[in-house]
Amino acid sequence: MGTPKALLKIGKKIFLHHIIDTVESVGLTNNVVVLGFESQTIREILSSFSGTIIVNEAWEEGQLSSIIACINALNTIDCEGILICPVDHPMITTALIKKLVESFQHSRKKIIIPTYHGRRGHPIIISSELFVEIKNASFTVGLREVVHAHENDIELVSTDEEGILINIDTPEDYRKYVGNLQLE
Repeated sequence: MGTPKALLKIGKKIFLHHIIDTVESVGLTNNVVVLGFESQTIREILSSFSGTIIVNEAWEEGQLSSIIACINALNTIDCEGILICPVDHPMITTALIKKLVESFQHSRKKIIIPTYHGRRGHPIIISSELFVEIKNASFTVGLREVVHAHENDIELVSTDEEGILINIDTPEDYRKYVGNLQLE
C-alpha cells in the first residue's frame, strides 16, 4: 500500500478511528487494538482510545499472530468472545456490528460470520471456547483452520452490506472502493 492501512481515510476519519468508533458505539467493552507495522506512528494517533493497545512483534507472520496477541492480552479478562475487525476491511457499520453481536448472544454458536449474497466476509466473532484452538492453529492456514474445524458451529448472518467483502490491500482497491464513501 505504501502507507499503513490504519491511517488511510474513510470519509473524515482514518480506518482505525472509524473501526474503533463503530465498535464502541455498540457498547462493546475491553476493546483491544493490535498494532504491527509502523506501530509507533499509529500508537501516536490513538491518544484518546480508552482500550488496550498491544504491539504484535510477530506481525509479519500474518493475521493469526495478531489474533493470538489479542487473545493473550485478554487472558486476565473474562470475555465471551472476540469481534475480529481487520483494519483492511474498514467498511463496517454500527448496524452490522449490532446484528453480529445479537446473533452471537442469541444463537450461542461459537463462530459468527456475516454473508453478502452467500459470500462470507468480515468482521467475525469467535467464542472464547475456541481460544486454545486458535493459539494452536497453523500459521500457514491461519484462522481458517479453526473455522473449518467448526463448520457445524457457525452462524451465518446475512447482510445487505457489501462492505463485508471489501479488502483494501492496494492503492487501486482504495480508489475503487473508498473514494468519497461516507458510512453511517
